[in-house]
Amino acid sequence: MKFIDIQDKSVADLENLLKEKKLELFTLKAKLKTMQLTNTSELRVAKKDIARIQTALTAARNK
Repeated sequence: MKFIDIQDKSVADLENLLKEKKLELFTLKAKLKTMQLTNTSELRVAKKDIARIQTALTAARNK
């Protein structure tokens, strides 16, 4: 996911997307603890996506 893709979305859409990504991160962390996660780079990608969404939310709220 790139910032360009999410910067035009509404605040409600961004909040829903943020909630989904946080849930995904939670499940990835649980899989990591139970040794079911094979590709650990997914954690990094999920964290960066959350940061991008939060940045877009801040920008949308300050308009």
